[in-house]
Amino acid sequence: MARRGSEYVCQDCGAVTAKWSGRCTACGSWNSIIEERSALGVAGAPASRNDAKGTPLALASLDSDIPEPPRQLTGMAELDRVTGGGLVPGSALLVGGEPGIGKSTLLLQVSAALAEAGQTAIYISGEEAPGQIRLRAKRLGLHKSPVKIASATNLGDIIATIKAEGEVALVVIDSIQTLWRDGLDSAPGTVSQVRAASQLLIQLAKATKAALILVGHVTKDGQIAGPKVLEHMVDTVLYFEGDQGHNFRILRAVKNRFGPTDEIGVFEMRDQGLAEVENPSEMFLGERRDGTPGAAVFAGIEGTRPVLVEIQALVAPSHLATPRRAVVGWDSNRLAMILAVLDARCGLRFGAHDVYLNVAGGLKISEPAADLAAAAALVSAFSGVALPQNTVYFGEISLSGSIRSVTHMGQRQKEAQKLGFTAAVIPAAGELKVEKSEQGFVLQRYDHLSELTARLLQQSGAAQPHNRGAMVG
Repeated sequence: MARRGSEYVCQDCGAVTAKWSGRCTACGSWNSIIEERSALGVAGAPASRNDAKGTPLALASLDSDIPEPPRQLTGMAELDRVTGGGLVPGSALLVGGEPGIGKSTLLLQVSAALAEAGQTAIYISGEEAPGQIRLRAKRLGLHKSPVKIASATNLGDIIATIKAEGEVALVVIDSIQTLWRDGLDSAPGTVSQVRAASQLLIQLAKATKAALILVGHVTKDGQIAGPKVLEHMVDTVLYFEGDQGHNFRILRAVKNRFGPTDEIGVFEMRDQGLAEVENPSEMFLGERRDGTPGAAVFAGIEGTRPVLVEIQALVAPSHLATPRRAVVGWDSNRLAMILAVLDARCGLRFGAHDVYLNVAGGLKISEPAADLAAAAALVSAFSGVALPQNTVYFGEISLSGSIRSVTHMGQRQKEAQKLGFTAAVIPAAGELKVEKSEQGFVLQRYDHLSELTARLLQQSGAAQPHNRGAMVG
């Protein structure tokens, strides 16, 4: 019988040490190291062998003809967009998200769509009984779909079940943290169990050509729980994002070996489940109000998809020694930089004001092209002048105050024009195929932020700065 070893494994990063300590030396986490015993070693690695008796590998050149991997359409165009055109047989996907965000609902709808198309879809839950899965399916109107469901946590039973089914198109495991493998004394959800279960399931998926979707729990920081090696093992990592206060959900790819990593899929949570949103811009702009200062429409790009969203700003006098700076949906460091540029280069003093910035609808924006829209919203809120309702803004602002060009300017313009906007405030640099469209779409180009600031202040009747360091107001 093999000797049962004992090792101490960090549950945050997967580092292995010979003895216990209060702090992991690899990642710095406190109280994250636990003892794990296994007859198979960490992650159930195979027994060592003599590598000198290995078989030479067949090497290929980079210019060899490699066909595109086949795709299995899921029946949900938004999911197919994020994965790069559909599921690849034999691939492994990891889906993470906050509890209650809709992960199980989405995967049950995908399983039902494939099953109704004549494919074999297996949904195995380690957290819910079959009766609970049936109740959800009934609420979604999917109770008549030929999806094969089961509730199990033993990895050996799950693998035997999948093999017994023969040809399978999709296997959903909800969730990977609930599985346990014989021979490992550690509890389910620990590094050893998660790594061992994932490794065997991925090997089975590649052998049977079944698309494998693993659901992963997330930590309080929003990261997928467990060792990072889990994200390295799978082919695709998807994050399901959203706010409990809003109906929409965003599926975002952060890793994809078979497609782009900057695409998003937009869904709306309804009574009948998740519905696809073909035009997210109409949803994000559906509740705009006319004549409100501090609101600017940003023409952004999420992957290859242009998305228009409203950026809202509020500037109010502060009675605090340190005025508040609150941001929702944007980088707080980016806001601090824009405020510094408006102060030093445009003469606007925000030091005695509280500043609040919000991306309407709960969407999170990360691209620098939102600088100009945020600056326009701040100036509008500061001066009390409402921005034109038919104008969009996009452009990156440098520390000198100059407005720099951004990518996909033509796509942003086209999306804005399609939604009825007639003007765009954009950088002076940057090429566009059409400077003025036949429908009268006007491009207002600015080279420096002070030019836009002076124009807005002129409309409000506020005092104009004689230089970029003067005080306004």
